Amino acid sequence: MEPHLRLVTGTIDRVFTGRQPWQIVAITTTTVLGTVWLCQVLFQDESLYRRAKKKVFKLARLIPAVRRKVDAEIKKINDGFIKDISQAGNYYTELPNDGMSQDKILKQVDEYLDLGHYRWKEGFISGAVYYYNPELIRLVTEVYGKASYTNPLHPDVFPGVCKMEAEVVRMTATLFHGGPSACGTMTTGGTESIMMACKAYRDYANDHRGITKPNMVLPVTAHTGFDKAAKYLGIFTKVVPVNAATTEVDIAAMERAINRNTVMLVGSAPNFPYGTMDDIQAIAALGRKYNIPVHVDACLGGFLIVFMKRAGYPVRPFDFSIPGVTSISADTHKYGFTPKGSSVVLYSEKVYRHYQYTVTTDWPGGVYGSPTVNGSRAGGIIAATWATMMNFGLDGYVEATKRIIDTTRYIEKELRAIKNIFIFGTPATSVIGIGSRDFDIFLLGGELSNLGWNLNSLQFPSGIHICVTYMHTEPGVADKFVQDIRTKVALIMKNPTKPVEGKMAIYGVAQSVPDRELIGDFTKCFIDSMYYTPVDMTTGGK
Repeated sequence: MEPHLRLVTGTIDRVFTGRQPWQIVAITTTTVLGTVWLCQVLFQDESLYRRAKKKVFKLARLIPAVRRKVDAEIKKINDGFIKDISQAGNYYTELPNDGMSQDKILKQVDEYLDLGHYRWKEGFISGAVYYYNPELIRLVTEVYGKASYTNPLHPDVFPGVCKMEAEVVRMTATLFHGGPSACGTMTTGGTESIMMACKAYRDYANDHRGITKPNMVLPVTAHTGFDKAAKYLGIFTKVVPVNAATTEVDIAAMERAINRNTVMLVGSAPNFPYGTMDDIQAIAALGRKYNIPVHVDACLGGFLIVFMKRAGYPVRPFDFSIPGVTSISADTHKYGFTPKGSSVVLYSEKVYRHYQYTVTTDWPGGVYGSPTVNGSRAGGIIAATWATMMNFGLDGYVEATKRIIDTTRYIEKELRAIKNIFIFGTPATSVIGIGSRDFDIFLLGGELSNLGWNLNSLQFPSGIHICVTYMHTEPGVADKFVQDIRTKVALIMKNPTKPVEGKMAIYGVAQSVPDRELIGDFTKCFIDSMYYTPVDMTTGGK
């Protein structure tokens, strides 16, 4: 007999020898109940350490002195956010008594759109606006106007809009090598596309495998939209690390994280922080091995990566050409250059899309079915997306992709030649993550902000990144960006230990705060500030 089996049987003998039957029943019952409780405590998806840490901070906040200190800090942060967001001039806090004239409305809109100091039309921001062309704006404005009243919730009334949506989905599926059974829907953005895939796999796993406590396994670099979907849908996120050198997901760690409650695996093509691409082939192999659906998040660079081979840039397989990839999300409103508010979620088979749907059969208002989160949807956005894709065509997208990737590779090459900074991994498409081992990288972020550049800040580890868009391909923009970094790095190295000040300091401090719930409170203050209106101001329209 094996040693561990001898230990178990010996323990059983010692416990039960000489006991009365009723004692054996009592001991057995107590042991079983205790074991069940212990398993519930120890074998939850979230670690015992993380749960204990949260509990400690929650209890600490109940101490009056700590609570007062926390409240004071939150108020200070909140006041700062309001100061930054508030704008000069009147705010409308009540409807004007008389309707405003169209001329005045248009004038006010122009004034509101001119608020802010970043030169986004000149390519001084990272991502956010991926293409700006007055001729395209005129086209989509006219198309949106024609279809602004339409609602695909009523396909019998607006069959043309439904036809356009179906064509957008099919054209996108074709780009991602979807076969005849590939299908999908349009959504309002990447987060909704991600959420729909998560819902589909949660419900599919419940129906086919009886899973009631679902989890998804994803890289730490996967978009935060998955965390949002998990909170909405009651799915636990099992986050796995990435390779420090490549910033690609650790496949061995991903496999270890899989258990019987795993309903989906996630890979990014590319990820948001560093623009690197996970090994989708290896993730798909895990999906096949354990019979788990695999979602590829191509929201950010999907409408670049599908054209890169045609533009002369090799790229690893990432789409439905890989057996085991069962869904893909891709944002048309990024490098598809469509108006904001459109994305596509695709599936390899209709069975998955069916679980995305929400269907109610017993409502007094009738049988109700909806493909996405929204019931009524903006037909204008669907029409404008269709029009943009038809306007660019395959050759237009390939040309735009070539310009953007050419520019990204140029910036990457020049930045790698600058001492005292480094590039995270190898960018797959258009995002370049920048770090430093010689100074606080947020010093560079602050200096670039002073010059008008608006870059994204990263944490764990500290970094900044630029998401290259079509605007950066305009003459002189990339050169100016590289030169500004070269100049500012040289300046920083004269005093590399200088503390970070201003807004950039918050990012560094936020990483060092162990109570992440406190950082969440600060973030809520920032979101609150976006809805700021003065409470004591006379209505601007009166």
